[in-house]
Amino acid sequence: MIKKRRILMITPYIPRLSQSGGQRSSFYSIKYLAPKNDITLICFSRDEEGVEDLRQYCQKIIIVKRGKTWDLKKVLRTAFSPYPFLVVNYISDDFRKAIQKEIDTEKFDLIHCDCFYPMPNIPKTNIPVVLVDLTIEYAVYQHYVESLSGWKKLLKPLLWIDVRKLKYWETHYWKNTHTVVAFGLEDQKIISSLTGRRDIQYFQNGVDQKYIDAPIKTKKSDKPSILFGVSNMKWMQNRESVELILDKYWPQIKSKIPDCELYIIGRFAPDFFGKYASQDIIVAEADSDGQKYDPQYYYQHSWLLLAPMGSGGGTRNKFLEGMAFGLPVITNPQGGMGSIKIKNYEHAIVCPDKDIVKNSVKILTDSKFRKKIGDNAQKLIKNEYSFERGVEGLNQIYENITKK
Repeated sequence: MIKKRRILMITPYIPRLSQSGGQRSSFYSIKYLAPKNDITLICFSRDEEGVEDLRQYCQKIIIVKRGKTWDLKKVLRTAFSPYPFLVVNYISDDFRKAIQKEIDTEKFDLIHCDCFYPMPNIPKTNIPVVLVDLTIEYAVYQHYVESLSGWKKLLKPLLWIDVRKLKYWETHYWKNTHTVVAFGLEDQKIISSLTGRRDIQYFQNGVDQKYIDAPIKTKKSDKPSILFGVSNMKWMQNRESVELILDKYWPQIKSKIPDCELYIIGRFAPDFFGKYASQDIIVAEADSDGQKYDPQYYYQHSWLLLAPMGSGGGTRNKFLEGMAFGLPVITNPQGGMGSIKIKNYEHAIVCPDKDIVKNSVKILTDSKFRKKIGDNAQKLIKNEYSFERGVEGLNQIYENITKK
């Protein structure tokens, strides 16, 4: 019997099958790491939703209650702190004590931390720490500040200070953590260039096997249908993309294909975009698979996944999952396909903004072209992008650390 490694895993949320790319990726990491590793999970949360799904994979789960994000004390603390607001939000004496107690009482082979911002809570230790950075946070925040308009532009000088703090500390942990794992080749190159490290590891994101093996449960819509989703609309890039579709692309596509429908699907979608709901624009919440609003329904029901982005970043889970169901994907170079290695116009379409309407109309009106792109996408994901395969790479990183 192979002896399992003992892993202390730290996450800034409960890993769960919600429509947040980070939470889903953390959940699947735990699921596929569990056969070869005994996992103790310490995480922040305001509730315990999703914990029962994790118990079968974790030896122990410790939840530290997280307070409100927008708290006046935290804002004031940030003003006088070397840390940015994002990090201040996750600095916690209770969290630090929980980690210290586990380190003092248990013997771990390594510590795995998803995202850099809980890192200040990890005490000095001889246990190797593996930082898996799911996205480059400072770049996301920088794009947000750059995009501010109206009266919010007045806040830019203050927010730029926070951007600089964020970049400093994110880079600090990239430089000083034992092992850093980037979530994709693009991020790996950026982290290497900023730190001078040539040992930055790379994690290949993917989809759960159930998406690859999923039976057809829902027939395609009778009408040409565009999906944006399935996504968490609290993520700024997702809202930005939906706004771009509604303002710029949807009116042009609708004028060329009058019976076309648009699906805006994801967690909190009605909160942000409910006002646009109509006979042709369907806005709906989507939650975990098997819940009332099952993401698989929308992937199987739609004809096209359209997601032009204002900037990069994120896990690209919506692309991976859509492609796994044979759904053609169209995006722009700003969003890109991340670490998904496609042949353009064969597995998916990455095109300039000026060509998005033309290519969307072609997908929606040319059934042979639509089927070719969808079939090629599905084969690519099946052959190259299972999450289980990606986690094998992470297990190899663990093995290389612990055998030294």
